[in-house]
Amino acid sequence: MLTDGKAGDAVQCVAVALALGLPFEERKTAPRPPWEWVAPWGPVDPREAPGRKGGPLEGPLPDVAIISGRRAVPHGRALKKASGGAVRIVMLKDPRFGRDIPDVLWAPAHDQLEGGNVITTLTTPHSLGAALADPGAPCAAIAELPPSFLGVILGGPSGGADYSSAAARDLAARVSRAGEAYGAIAVTPSRRTPQEFIATLKRHLVHAHVFVWDRTGDNPYRDILARAGALIVPGDSHNMTSEALASSAPVYIWRPEGISPKIDWFVAQVIAEGHAQLFEDEAAYYGRRPLDATPEIVAKIRDMLEL
Repeated sequence: MLTDGKAGDAVQCVAVALALGLPFEERKTAPRPPWEWVAPWGPVDPREAPGRKGGPLEGPLPDVAIISGRRAVPHGRALKKASGGAVRIVMLKDPRFGRDIPDVLWAPAHDQLEGGNVITTLTTPHSLGAALADPGAPCAAIAELPPSFLGVILGGPSGGADYSSAAARDLAARVSRAGEAYGAIAVTPSRRTPQEFIATLKRHLVHAHVFVWDRTGDNPYRDILARAGALIVPGDSHNMTSEALASSAPVYIWRPEGISPKIDWFVAQVIAEGHAQLFEDEAAYYGRRPLDATPEIVAKIRDMLEL
């Protein structure tokens, strides 16, 4: 599997590789300018071409390459050419160029792609299904909370989402009201969450029991997803919303201002299909079934590649 190391891309690729059950190596590309600038349209950086010592494609060519991210797209084309078409390419997310190159192309439904090699699903592939179904013992921070707590997952400003201090104060006020129905509030930020947003949110949350992960010690993300009485998740993150939907908890989507039209469509569709509700200032219990597209995606990849 090959990415440029971006967490969101790597999480999806690892999830698919693990679910396929085949031995795999995780490799990272880091093309130099100008090859970095012209990806995904341009050629592969010669230093990273197939077979080049010290490059991400060093050594024997793989049977299957799982690729995601624009900086890794040229490497998929190079692998296909170097192998005479023998390397089977699985691309996750729209490569925007050469969509006919991969043998299998998974894209989220909001990209509206069609083709004989295309798989589309509403939510993303991930590897949390088993952990949410059977979470085991929680980390220390979550074990200390009352059993009924409200979980809050934070995203970040990429794509234009508003993560200003004003947005943090507004979210804190609404979460505080929703938290009145719960024994505690547990918040975990992502790598993308601005520190000032976290600090402002924490300062304005009103509840007797508030836990905000400070990015030290065990990340409580999985435990919050698996154990919260209800979840508030960021509408700006396709991955994190998809992972939350694989839990059995009620899911409420906080929609920050400024999210991209495609992600806004995804949020609206998830809500329209009854998988989640829009977060205002309440997070009451409601029944829902877990939604996890990973088994469907992997089954179709197996079928299309005849694995």
